[in-house]
Amino acid sequence: MAHEDCNDRIVITGSDHAGFEAKSHVIDYLDHRGFSVLDLGTHSSDPVDYPDYGVAVAKAVTERKNATGIIICGTGIGISIAANKVKGARAALCTTPFHAEMARKHNDANILAMGARTSTVSEMEAIMDTWFATSFEGGRHQKRVNKIHELTENIR
Repeated sequence: MAHEDCNDRIVITGSDHAGFEAKSHVIDYLDHRGFSVLDLGTHSSDPVDYPDYGVAVAKAVTERKNATGIIICGTGIGISIAANKVKGARAALCTTPFHAEMARKHNDANILAMGARTSTVSEMEAIMDTWFATSFEGGRHQKRVNKIHELTENIR
């Protein structure tokens, strides 16, 4: 499923070693659908630390207009926690298309996190299809997203 403005968006990917194989499939999947992809690594299954890749993707996403991220580790938990430490990052761990829909509609999530050991490749495809087909609703949800951003300014 191609998103209507996929050529205007860049998808920035990153994973640790546990997510490397799944990320390779994700990149091929996105390429075939016309998305521009920037892969920040890792580039092998050699052991690495997931926080490094979660933060790298989150920084890249928050520094670019029209960028979204996809991050993958074994469960998606650690890499999403790390990504959410970056100001402006809203990484959502999604294990179903419904999670992806709500993360985009209500939370304006800009980074999709998935787990290579918890989701099959076909499940990841369905999650991505929903992610890219869903837009932020705004309205009453904007106030809540603004509150999330305020947290990075005010909580120490």
